Amino acid sequence: MNILNYKLYYFLGVGGIGMSALARFFNHYNKEVIGYDKTPTFLTNQLQDEGIACHFDDNVNALESILASYSKDEVLVVYTPAVPKEHNEFQFLLRNNYTLLKRSVVLGEITKQFKTIAIAGTHGKTTTTTLVTHLLKSAGINCFSFMGGISNNYNTNLLLGDVNDKDAYIVVEADEYDRSFLTLHPEIAVITSVDADHLDIYGNADHVKEGYALFAKQVKSDGILIVKKNVDNDLTLSNKRLIYSLNLDTEYCAESITINNAQFSYNIKSPVEAINDVTLGLPGLHNIENSIAAVAIAQQIGINKDVIKNALRSFSGVKRRFDYRVKTENVVYIDDYAHHPEELRATIESVRKLYPTKKITGIFQPHLFSRTRDFVDDFATSLDMLDECILLEIYPAREKPIEGVTADWLLSKMKIQNKKVMTKQQVVDSVKENVPEVLLTMGAGDIDSLIEPLETLLKTKV
Repeated sequence: MNILNYKLYYFLGVGGIGMSALARFFNHYNKEVIGYDKTPTFLTNQLQDEGIACHFDDNVNALESILASYSKDEVLVVYTPAVPKEHNEFQFLLRNNYTLLKRSVVLGEITKQFKTIAIAGTHGKTTTTTLVTHLLKSAGINCFSFMGGISNNYNTNLLLGDVNDKDAYIVVEADEYDRSFLTLHPEIAVITSVDADHLDIYGNADHVKEGYALFAKQVKSDGILIVKKNVDNDLTLSNKRLIYSLNLDTEYCAESITINNAQFSYNIKSPVEAINDVTLGLPGLHNIENSIAAVAIAQQIGINKDVIKNALRSFSGVKRRFDYRVKTENVVYIDDYAHHPEELRATIESVRKLYPTKKITGIFQPHLFSRTRDFVDDFATSLDMLDECILLEIYPAREKPIEGVTADWLLSKMKIQNKKVMTKQQVVDSVKENVPEVLLTMGAGDIDSLIEPLETLLKTKV
């Protein structure tokens, strides 16, 4: 299959971060790209500015008008599993025998042309993918990259290289949802974590681990598998592999970690060449750990230590990943995509280390009824690390409500005294009245609509 042979690429769910990168890819090659999504967002506005037509009505008549100019074999429909199966346009396309491919299959086809670097893990993969991309670009290596977030260095989730260069690398985030990563056959793969998630797909934690073990087997026989220490303990892996950790005695790890002016500095132990006096342009112990994995990849493909040090220092992170929005002596506001208990724990713990004497207020929007149900006690334990917690109602995404699974139910599981459930408007009013010392917004739903008003409000208070 040559994925560039179609004339029209029609996206169901074009506003998703992975889907939008694919839409941009085909648009770059002058293909007709049209997309549907449920609601307009900042990302769909960007796509429209780039010449990609987007619409927000599930309208079969309008779709038929679009398709009338093409024969069926000229149309590729790309869809995300997040689109409900009863969706009218999806059903129409299915009934009329159009070619429909999942996002993961299309990405897998694109990667076949290049040397693939794939980063998998319940958490850490977006930052690691983006950092690996920055390392390669800083070294002048021809690469493509499909990132699971908007890079602050490049202000996009897609970077393009020379498509005619068969030695080019392609860096991709290997998504475990719906076992999407099993479409990839990488030369280099990283597994950052295998904590249970997406139990609506996998059923239980053992099946999650089984999925990651299958992904590990996808690495080419002469390829390189890089795994975190506890992942190696959790999975039964037959591949030859390199082991990394934050600060354990592994092949790759950080040593002599210090904090100066809310910045981490450290040395990197390596079997190739040690790198000393590293400063990462992104805070958080979990991000130091992500940087160790990225450095392991960089060294395996021959990037020298001076390039690595400069790239780590100049890396400015990913939007909504430990993303400083306000940073002054009196007020700090950080936004983060954390939506799993372990991600919340890592984010809050890192903030606590950076600001040990300050009161930390967290605003969290649970994502998915099923995830909240499956991990409610773990969520409560992580959120209890805050001094004050404000919960928004659960963001449903693709799901229908589950009886009894609410923000109030999660609140009842928490032990801290200073906790409440609020609407978004109540949140803004509360922050206006009582300006936090350190404020965190966390979640993967539409909590991002609070970022701009909170940032604007807090900048008037400093």
